Amino acid sequence: MNAPRPKQYLNVAGRPVIEWTLRRILAPDFVAGAVVAIAPEDPFWPASAFNASKPVVAVTGGRERFESVTNGLRHLAHSAGADTWALVHDAVRPCITPEELDRLVAAVSPDRADGALLGLPVRDTLKRAGAGQRVESTVSREHLWQALTPQLFPVRTLLAALEDVVGGETQVTDEAQAMELAGYAPALVPGAITNIKLTQPDDLALIARLLGESQPALP
Repeated sequence: MNAPRPKQYLNVAGRPVIEWTLRRILAPDFVAGAVVAIAPEDPFWPASAFNASKPVVAVTGGRERFESVTNGLRHLAHSAGADTWALVHDAVRPCITPEELDRLVAAVSPDRADGALLGLPVRDTLKRAGAGQRVESTVSREHLWQALTPQLFPVRTLLAALEDVVGGETQVTDEAQAMELAGYAPALVPGAITNIKLTQPDDLALIARLLGESQPALP
C-alpha cells in the first residue's frame, strides 16, 4: 500500500485498525483474551495499546502467516491450556460483526476437532489466466467459497497441524488448509460481505464508512 506504517496501524475512523479489530474480537463473553503476533522490535505496537477489558498479549511473529499463528498458539497452549479453542483472525479485518462470531461458535462441537471458518460462497464468474493475462478457461464456481476469518479450532489440534507443515514444502495460506492436510474437514459458516480485509488504499474509505455506521454499538 506504500503506507508510512504497516496496514494494521493505519488510523481509520479515529483509531488504529488493529484497535478496532481487537475491540470487536474481545467483546463477546466467550472470548477470554487475545494474543497478537507482531514483528520483532515493532515500534508501533506500544503506541497502539488501549484500555482493553481483557488481557492482550503480544508474541513475536514469523516470516510467514502460519509461523506467526504457530507462535501464538504455543503461547496459548502454555498460558490457557491446549484444550482451549482459538479464534484466529486477521488484524486488518476490523469490520467483523458479533453475529458472525456467534454463528462461528455455534457451528463447532466440543466433541469434534474439525473446527470451522467464516466464508462467502463465490458469486462472480472466475477466469483462469494464461500467458499475457488472456483467459485460458472459465472455472466453475460451484461449491467454491472465499475463506474469511476468524477461523476457530482447538489449540491442541491446530498447533499439531501447523507444526506438521513448518519446515516442509507446503506453504499453507490459512489455518483451515493446515487442518485439511491433517485430515480434518472444517465447517464453512456464512460470513458477512462487510468483513473485508484491508489490502488496497481504496479499502480504507469503505472500512471507515462501515465502522462509522456501527460505531455507537462498540464498547
